[in-house]
Amino acid sequence: MYIVIAGAGLLGRGLAKRLVENKHDVVVVDKDEEACDKVYREYGAVSVHGDATEVDVLEDAGLDEADVAVALMRRDADNLSFSLLANNYGVSRIFTRMRNSKYEEAYKAAGVTKVINVVDLYLDQFTMEIEQPKLQRVATIGGGKASIVIVSVPEGSKGSDKTVAEVTQDKSFPEDCVIAGIYREDEFIIPRGNRTIKSGDRVFLAAALENVKLAAQYLGIEGEKWFNRLGF
Repeated sequence: MYIVIAGAGLLGRGLAKRLVENKHDVVVVDKDEEACDKVYREYGAVSVHGDATEVDVLEDAGLDEADVAVALMRRDADNLSFSLLANNYGVSRIFTRMRNSKYEEAYKAAGVTKVINVVDLYLDQFTMEIEQPKLQRVATIGGGKASIVIVSVPEGSKGSDKTVAEVTQDKSFPEDCVIAGIYREDEFIIPRGNRTIKSGDRVFLAAALENVKLAAQYLGIEGEKWFNRLGF
């Protein structure tokens, strides 16, 4: 993804480093020239020296081409201005740090996808929201012997357009793995046997990790980085 981050403070630099490590194209914008140099020198992210609330600067940063815009400046007023401009440029996903809760409705009106309160702020939360991981462990059960993992079903998945019964009865789907739920467009679906799994669904799997991996691969998850994150 192409991601523009407004703000090269501690959080902005940390997020840029994490996203570059995860092979995203990252541009960081900040008025502090030294901070911009540090972002480029230490993390390999492109940096633009300038005010992230000014149109000319954001055009230099390629905001009109961005998949994601992240506002991490010190002042809510600046983050709001950046978010409005990102929305105006048609950026589909906009994230912002909020210091003052009185700005929350204004951020929503500006088209911000996710507002993260500074009180609850964690770097992992920003990274997870931006990347929308294909594989995410949400709980361990049975003293760590099994896990509940969410799998995002991609286009062309072997399990797409099949019922839960058809999937679980397929010999290539692990017998000791339970489909515990399906999340679709803000609706949580109890997975009865006649329910159909569709691409774009987030499917909850409960099993030992080795069986979760087999089930995730059946549903179309490829790439070892997703499995490595869960300790496979």
